[in-house]
Amino acid sequence: MSATIHTPLSEDAALVATLVSTAIPFSHCAEDEAERWLRALRLHGQVGAALQGLGVGEAPLETEADALCDEPSTTPPLGKAAIDRALGEAERHAAGRGATTIGTADLMCGLLDVYGELLDRSLEARGATRAEVLERLGELEEHPERT
Repeated sequence: MSATIHTPLSEDAALVATLVSTAIPFSHCAEDEAERWLRALRLHGQVGAALQGLGVGEAPLETEADALCDEPSTTPPLGKAAIDRALGEAERHAAGRGATTIGTADLMCGLLDVYGELLDRSLEARGATRAEVLERLGELEEHPERT
């Protein structure tokens, strides 16, 4: 993880970014990368609470990386550049809401910007949509006692 960002990451966001930065080099396609981000996010911070509230829990993800990446329509891995870009987008989202730290919600928004439809498909495979996650994150921001 070496993106040049100026806003510090929250503990949860830093943990997620660190976990994923060690996992991304083993990804075989961008779809696999999106899965790895989701796997880390669902356990940490506001995004973890939102995903778990939507039923995306700690059960093992069912998609096998090899099967996922064997599809003819897969996207080549985005690699470290995607991590840097996601962190940059997360910082932009945090700045837009006047935050002094980048949280997991900012990170999720950055990832939706970078991975777009690929992350949408990962969410939908678990019965959640982008709109539901963003709505839940909005509720959690309005009522932080729910996290």
